[in-house]
Amino acid sequence: MAVKPTTIQRDREFRLLKPLRIRDFRLLWLAQGVSLFGDQFYLVALPWLTLQLTGSGLALGSVLMVAGGARAVFQLLGGALSDRFSARSLMLISNIVRAAATATITALVTFGVVELWQLYALSIVFGVVDAFFFPASVSVVPQLVVKEYLPAANGLLRGTNRLMALSGPAIAGLVVFHRSLGSAFAIDTATFVFAAIMVWLMRKQVAAAPEEGEEGKTSEARSNRLLGSIIEGLKYSWRHPLVKYLLFFIAIIEFCFVGPSSVGLATLAKTRFETDWGASALGWMLSAFGAGMLIGMVVAGSMKADRGRGKVIIGATLLLGFGLLLLGFAHELLWAGVTLTFIGIGGGLANITILSLLQAETDRRMLGRVMGLLMFGSTLVESLSYALAGVIADESLTALFVGSGALLLIAISLSLTGRTLRALA
Repeated sequence: MAVKPTTIQRDREFRLLKPLRIRDFRLLWLAQGVSLFGDQFYLVALPWLTLQLTGSGLALGSVLMVAGGARAVFQLLGGALSDRFSARSLMLISNIVRAAATATITALVTFGVVELWQLYALSIVFGVVDAFFFPASVSVVPQLVVKEYLPAANGLLRGTNRLMALSGPAIAGLVVFHRSLGSAFAIDTATFVFAAIMVWLMRKQVAAAPEEGEEGKTSEARSNRLLGSIIEGLKYSWRHPLVKYLLFFIAIIEFCFVGPSSVGLATLAKTRFETDWGASALGWMLSAFGAGMLIGMVVAGSMKADRGRGKVIIGATLLLGFGLLLLGFAHELLWAGVTLTFIGIGGGLANITILSLLQAETDRRMLGRVMGLLMFGSTLVESLSYALAGVIADESLTALFVGSGALLLIAISLSLTGRTLRALA
C-alpha cells in the first residue's frame, strides 16, 4: 500500500517552487521569463540585420561593443540609483524604454529605412538601460521573499533565464527565416510591454526602501550627492569581510571561466572536432554546458538557504576547476560534452549560491550598489579574460584550459586557509 507523503515531505519536494506562492515574485518571474525569451529574438535579429546592412564583421563587433561600453560606464550609477529610488520603478521605466526603442527599430525595418547609425543608437540605449535594470532586478528579490527563499527565488529566475537561452535562439532563427527581421523585433517589443505590465502590477510598498535602513540616516545624509552614494557603496563593499570575499571570488571565477568558455570552446571545436562534426560541434558543446548550468541552478534553488553554503561553493569550484583541466585533454566530442555538463553544474551551483549569499548578507540599503559593483567588475574582468584567452589559445589550447582550471583550484585552496569560507561550511 502506498504511503501518502507527509506535509514535511511535500515541503521538501517543492522547495524550488515556494517563491511562486508570493504574488509579487510571481509577477516578477513572469516579467523576467517573457522578457528574456524576447531577448533571444533581439540577439538573433540585431547581428543578422547588421550583417545585412554592412556585410562587415567589424561593424557587427563595434555595434555589440558600444552596448558593452555603455553598460560599463553606467553600472555604478545604476547601482546607486537602485538604492535611492524604488527598484520597481527603475525596472518599469527600463522596460518601457526598451519597448519604445525596439518598437522604433521594428518600424524602421518594416518600412525599409533602417541605417547603421540607428543600430549603434539602439545598442547604446540597451547598454545604458541594462546598467540600471540589473542592480534593480537583483536588489528587489530580497524585498519580495524571505531570506530562506532566496536560493529558490534565484534558482527560478536564473534557471528560467538559462531555459530561455537554450530554447529561444532556435525559435527566433525560425521567425527570422520564415517571417522577417521586423517580426523578430516586434516580438521583442511585445515581451517588453508584457514585462512592463507585470512590474506595474507589483505592489508599490513591497519595492519600497526597507525599514532596516533607518539606522543609516546620518550616513545617507552625507551621501546625498550621487557620487558620494557610489563612494559609500565602494567603501561598504571593501570593509564588509564576506561581501569583499564573495566579490573577489566571483571575479576569479569569471576571469578563469569566461574566456575559455567562449574563445576556448570555439577554438576547440575548430581545431579538434571540425573534421568529423563541423560547426555543429560547438553547438553540441554549448548545449551540454547550458543543460549542466540549468541542472546546477535547479539543484541550488532546491537546497536550504542556511546550511552548507561554504561546502556548496567549495564543491562547485572544484567541479569547475577539475572540469577545465580535463577539457584541455578532450579529443573526443563525447568526452568534451560530458565534461562541460559537469562544468555547467558547478557553474550553476556557484552562481545561485553566491548570489543568494550576497543578497542575504548585504545591508539592504547597499544592495543596489553592491550589485552595480558586481556587474561593473564582471564587465572589466570578462574583457581581460577574453583578451588573454585569445592570446593563449593561439599558442596552446591545452594550456588555456589547464591553466584556467589550475588557477581556480589554487584559489579555492587558498580560500580554505582563511576563516571566511570555512565559517560558511
